[in-house]
Amino acid sequence: MVCAVVLLDQLSKYYIVGAMSEGMSIPVVKGVFHITYILNAGAAFGIMENQRWFFIFIACVLLVLFLFFYRRIISQPLFLQTGLALFAGGAVGNLIDRIRIGKVVDFFDFRIWPVFNIADIAICVGAGCILWMIAREELQ
Repeated sequence: MVCAVVLLDQLSKYYIVGAMSEGMSIPVVKGVFHITYILNAGAAFGIMENQRWFFIFIACVLLVLFLFFYRRIISQPLFLQTGLALFAGGAVGNLIDRIRIGKVVDFFDFRIWPVFNIADIAICVGAGCILWMIAREELQ
């Protein structure tokens, strides 16, 4: 699942970068949902802008932990495994952007929310799965 998230994320970003110029916005549902190509130098909501090396470091630490605990992860409930895989895949997708171009390619624009990408969706859904499992106390 990690590889599927990374592949989908990177292919979508590759398409956006190739088909649009930075700042370009294409309305899908005018005033509600647009495809808007931006480069984000920060984290979610653009916070901690221009902290590229910090984000690279954090993503690498998370990935090392994921690999270190992999044997334990695969013995956990499928819902937790899925959450961790989504989170890791999203982290790798955005890490590739930060290493390659120094910023993250974002393009989903709902106009009332900061622009985001597939990796961001995977991170949020993955974190939600992890928190749900923690709340349910089903960790072994």
